[in-house]
Amino acid sequence: MAHSTLSDAVNSTMRQTGGRESQTAARSKSPVFVLGCPRSGTTVLYHMLLSAGGFAVYRAESQFFNLLSPRFGGLRSVSSREEWLRSWEKSKLFKVSGLGFEEVRDKLLKNCRNPGDCLRIFMEEVAHQQGVERWADCTPDHLLYIREIKRQIPNALILHIVRDGRDVALSYAQQGWSHPLPWDRKQQLGVAALYWSWVIDRGREQARNLGDDYFEVRYEDLVGNPRQVLNQLSDFIDQELDYQHIQEVGIGSVSAPNSSFGQDGAGNFNPVGRWKTKLADPQVAMLESLIGDRLQELGYTLSLNSKIGARARYMRQIYPQLFATKLWLKDHTPLGRFTDIGPMKMSE
Repeated sequence: MAHSTLSDAVNSTMRQTGGRESQTAARSKSPVFVLGCPRSGTTVLYHMLLSAGGFAVYRAESQFFNLLSPRFGGLRSVSSREEWLRSWEKSKLFKVSGLGFEEVRDKLLKNCRNPGDCLRIFMEEVAHQQGVERWADCTPDHLLYIREIKRQIPNALILHIVRDGRDVALSYAQQGWSHPLPWDRKQQLGVAALYWSWVIDRGREQARNLGDDYFEVRYEDLVGNPRQVLNQLSDFIDQELDYQHIQEVGIGSVSAPNSSFGQDGAGNFNPVGRWKTKLADPQVAMLESLIGDRLQELGYTLSLNSKIGARARYMRQIYPQLFATKLWLKDHTPLGRFTDIGPMKMSE
């Protein structure tokens, strides 16, 4: 079964280097993980899946791997799960499920051995309550945990949405999520762009051997030609995604776009290439000097002939190391209880 992705060459390589079939459930019942760098379109794609029908409707990011696991000792021991459940019961992450807490508490306490177990049991309960057989997860930063997801939920399908890093950086900085080092405080855009590049690199590296269980789609293609992309995704997840039906149901950002900028004048919503009108040439030149190679690798065209100067070389060397160090500290030390490199908090 061939799937059209962001790069035919990349996908062909992945299939040739050890792609494996899901072994524990039919593909049409497999959970789908909608992943990507924050502000890349994960929410709208996730809401398209929910609007198509057949998936449990859960309007939140579960954050089991990136936040709950490091904060609560990997959810491995009974005591860590008890601590998690006491906090989780009061959070939005649980409340939006519509479940009664006592309905799931004992199952989660007794049958979980890792974050994958806990997420699967929880979402299967949500699906059962809603009378459907399938669920999806939309936590963008789970892109950094693909190996753990596939090890703990072997039949998971990974759907990675990629967006132009210049638009992502602009949106990320607009949200106030970019945090440069003190001496780079004017480089919010650049740091956001480097984070985008680093996240994509980590995710693609972890997905390298997943074969037909991994699919890349460009946000620009989804927005510009949704019927064609949804047809391809229907094949990937083995479930029909009818564009007309999705539009009629219109869950969440399908009917109310989740934009950092609101409507783009005269009530028009045009999220593609926003950087072309909102960034000055020097800002574009800076971004392209930092992430131009990644943009071209992903099939995006550079607008300027930007040279990599001393500052860009320094930032390209320092910030990926900083992101990796923060992630390691969060996942492997007690700092995981307090540190998160992503923008989301459990109470949101």
